[in-house]
Amino acid sequence: MAGILYLVATPIGNLGDFTPRAVETLENADFIAAEDTRVSMKLLNHFGVKKPLISYHEHNHVTAGQSVLNRLLAGESCALMTDAGTPAISDPGEDLVRLCAENGVEVRAIPGCCAAVNALAVSGLPTGRFTFEGFLTVNKKSRREHLNSLKDETRTMIFHEAPHKLRTTLNDLMEAFGPDRRISLCRELTKLHEEVLRFTLAEAVAYYEENAPKGEYVLVVAGAAPKTGAVVTLEDGVAQVLALKEQGMRLKDAAKEVAEHTGLSKNELYAAALER
Repeated sequence: MAGILYLVATPIGNLGDFTPRAVETLENADFIAAEDTRVSMKLLNHFGVKKPLISYHEHNHVTAGQSVLNRLLAGESCALMTDAGTPAISDPGEDLVRLCAENGVEVRAIPGCCAAVNALAVSGLPTGRFTFEGFLTVNKKSRREHLNSLKDETRTMIFHEAPHKLRTTLNDLMEAFGPDRRISLCRELTKLHEEVLRFTLAEAVAYYEENAPKGEYVLVVAGAAPKTGAVVTLEDGVAQVLALKEQGMRLKDAAKEVAEHTGLSKNELYAAALER
């Protein structure tokens, strides 16, 4: 019988965020696959966990993934860890999960920290619908093409960025989305110098011309305002609300989301959808 792959989310700065269930999972796994064994060893030592470690990262995920799969198929269990955050989210762990799915190996998530979701929650921007964009490419042409493709994206957008590239990214965002678009810059989440700054893109560019970026950033950018073309009727709005409800959103939250994007009354949308 095949073993189980456990995706163990790790702290993004504060060791107090590591859950008892995560520690128990590491203790019970046959071996641990880690993005950087040196980083993971510090975490394991802190919690007194002693298990065999192997490397699994962007540069070896093809060969290492096959090796992990073979061991899983032989009946061993594996805990997959990244340096910080949830494995398989903007991470080569997604390839290992896909490999396991294709070969009938069970995968279980051990929940924990995710910088993108934490940043979204404190951003002050709409959270009902969002798109995770991760790190932008360093290729200037591809980067601008990608941002231009997002000009009309109405969902809140989430990006990761390193401090040494922040100024360039903010300028590219302002060029693509305009100076008045809202942005929340969340840095060093859960750490000693945690900070959330809320600006327009023009204000953010000006601020970081005077202040050096420090720490890892999550950028939460407001979506585009809906194009004011054809008038959206109440009936159309109710249909949108019900479609969001079918996707798992609460009726009240769906009415609020549609109201924000259409200009229709939230209360009227909710009441009409409730009658349906």
